[in-house]
Amino acid sequence: MSRFSKIISEIGESLSGKERDYTQEKLKRAIFLLSVPMILEMAMESVFAIVDIYFVSKISPEAVATVGLTESLMTIIYSISFGLSVAASAIISRRVGEKNYDKASNTAVQAIFAGVLVSLVMGIPGIIYASDILQMIGASEQVSTQLYGYATIMFGTNFVITLLFIINGIFRSAGNPAIAMRALWIANIINIILDPILIFGWWIFPEMGIEGAATATAIGRGIGVVYQFYVLFKGSSRIKLKLNMFKFDFKIIKKIFRLSLGSIGQNIIATSSWIGLMAIIATYGSIAVAGYTIAIRLIIFSLLPSWGISNAAGTLVGQNLGADRADRAESSVWITGRLNLIVLGIIGAVYVVFPEFWVSLLTSDENLIQKGAESLRIISYGFLAYGYGMVVLHAFNGAGDTLTPTKINVLCFWFIEIPLAYLLAKVFGFAEHGVFWAIVIAESVLTVTSIIIFRKGRWKEKKV
Repeated sequence: MSRFSKIISEIGESLSGKERDYTQEKLKRAIFLLSVPMILEMAMESVFAIVDIYFVSKISPEAVATVGLTESLMTIIYSISFGLSVAASAIISRRVGEKNYDKASNTAVQAIFAGVLVSLVMGIPGIIYASDILQMIGASEQVSTQLYGYATIMFGTNFVITLLFIINGIFRSAGNPAIAMRALWIANIINIILDPILIFGWWIFPEMGIEGAATATAIGRGIGVVYQFYVLFKGSSRIKLKLNMFKFDFKIIKKIFRLSLGSIGQNIIATSSWIGLMAIIATYGSIAVAGYTIAIRLIIFSLLPSWGISNAAGTLVGQNLGADRADRAESSVWITGRLNLIVLGIIGAVYVVFPEFWVSLLTSDENLIQKGAESLRIISYGFLAYGYGMVVLHAFNGAGDTLTPTKINVLCFWFIEIPLAYLLAKVFGFAEHGVFWAIVIAESVLTVTSIIIFRKGRWKEKKV
């Protein structure tokens, strides 16, 4: 068999959904088999953002700004959902490494309970106060009084986001990322079909405008969640659910929430920093916000597949610690980190050289292309740092050490990024460009700090 044929065969195997013992598989092969579906899963997650921006940009710059400001707030919901997913995954991957599948399945049920409870707490205020919240973070009068329906729908349907995050984390930690990938493929196909239909009122459907984009996204994700539950109940995954399992186990729920506090905290710190950056950029007008929003969507499109590679490291760390193979867990992180550095380094170089081309794929407005290209070029200088740093942070989380990344995020985002962004933009007169350079500097410090602490090895002693 030729090398090319072997690679194709390995890709096919990784996408087959077959579960295997990643504590015994050759390490590089294990990383490859886990990474391929995780990359495709994260690529599909980023397609949500790209598709919505593509169609919403046909409405107006204000509509694009509405999506950008709403997403800056939605990142809090993403952070909490991600935090619960990380906590559940850390516990489940340990139990899988120990070959204790019954306890892994019970943890999955309790994680679902936790997600539903939290989504209700987040959703109700978001529905009631969507307009006020947008106004509070600097939205223009048109955005906060006429276009806030997008935010209302996104906040109100946050439970499908939460469940999608948590259940996909369950599949990944069990060593079956292909199922998580398929759930997002289904969700995205539905979203792509419904977006133009509901936004522009094609066929028998009413023209919903920007609210159509939010509705399409909610429906797509909801159908993805239905598929996830089908597999959990009817599939052949190691995590197998039965109706009689759906009883509250407050001991496990408490452990999930305790572990999630660190991962939620680290993400809220990062995303609240993003809200702070958006508030600074908003002072330079809707065009600046819209251009930055388009650039960020392109960057997210590039970074999420790298998150897939990083998720592979997290799964391997958790399962190998459960199997009492800490050295193998550490080796997986360094190998995955180098791989991610190469991937994002190449993508970053392309964005630095040709930013206008990529931004023009999402909008034909010359002002937006100019602003978006400026954002994209500067932020892309930090892609090498982003690649290695996210792998190390995922490794901490996979080990159940969610407190260390929280401390690192406090340092880099609250004490470096936001103050530096304000100084460069407002005091030194770099305007929105100062915000972009602050992002690059803060992320670079984060990567160096993470590597130094990870080498000390205290994460190997974490019990979950």
